[in-house]
Amino acid sequence: MSNITKTAMITVCGRPNVGKSSLTNALVGEKVAIVSNKAQTTRNRIYGIVNREDTQYILLDTPGLHKPKSALGDYMVKVVTSSLSDVDCALLLVEPIPHVGGPEKALIDRIREEKIPCILCINKIDTVAKKDDLLAVIAAYSEAYDFDGIFPISARTRDGLDELLDEFKKYAVEGPQLFPDGMTTDQADSQVCAEIVREKMLRCLDKEIPHGTAVEVTKFSEREDTGIIDLDVTIYCEKASHKGIIIGRGGEMLKRISSAARRDIEKFMGTKVYMETWVKVKENWRDNPNFIRSQGYNEE
Repeated sequence: MSNITKTAMITVCGRPNVGKSSLTNALVGEKVAIVSNKAQTTRNRIYGIVNREDTQYILLDTPGLHKPKSALGDYMVKVVTSSLSDVDCALLLVEPIPHVGGPEKALIDRIREEKIPCILCINKIDTVAKKDDLLAVIAAYSEAYDFDGIFPISARTRDGLDELLDEFKKYAVEGPQLFPDGMTTDQADSQVCAEIVREKMLRCLDKEIPHGTAVEVTKFSEREDTGIIDLDVTIYCEKASHKGIIIGRGGEMLKRISSAARRDIEKFMGTKVYMETWVKVKENWRDNPNFIRSQGYNEE
């Protein structure tokens, strides 16, 4: 029986590639958001759910704030700014650099506008040679905004995460449990599977090609007798030449992407998965509002 009597909604925001999804996954304790070393990996707002003692924490993992170059980019920026409304706290995640950049200034302005408390988290402290170097980072950000708390952390090593979770208690408010026990994300299983395929493309493909791809699960069914999951997956790309690269010589690249994705999907679903994958060309889909909406990038 759950004893949840409080909730806290906390938006995790920052520029691309600071580790927002890695931090969300580390706090949740399992992979709910895909991760790569390429910018703009996260396209949508993803809820990560953590139950601790009497409180349910809902972490809103958001896309990195960047200058949009397409309708999809415009959507991603709107997701970031709208995710700072009606929450109990913002968590601004930054790298250990003693300079407040443009995206950070824009987010601080938005947080000030919403009049919500904000925690500063300096991520990747495991990469800092001298811990004294962090003092310059803290000084630069303290001058820019009066943060509720400043936490040097490492999402990779989990350094500082217990202290961060303790800090979250401050922002909990009395209220009913919003998500049932055992639920760690608001995403449907099919959407998680599609995102895992996209993650493998981000990791396997070079340059801009993976940014021009979208993934749709067109069939998601479970066999009654065995529990095996059958998946049909369509990868959309913007050019015929990109399709050739995604498929690879003799289908080798597509096989590599599909095999890596299937392994992670089986781990996520806890059962065997059979997956068939197709690649289709959809020119300029990132600037096609109807197609963007059809892929689940809907403004609420």
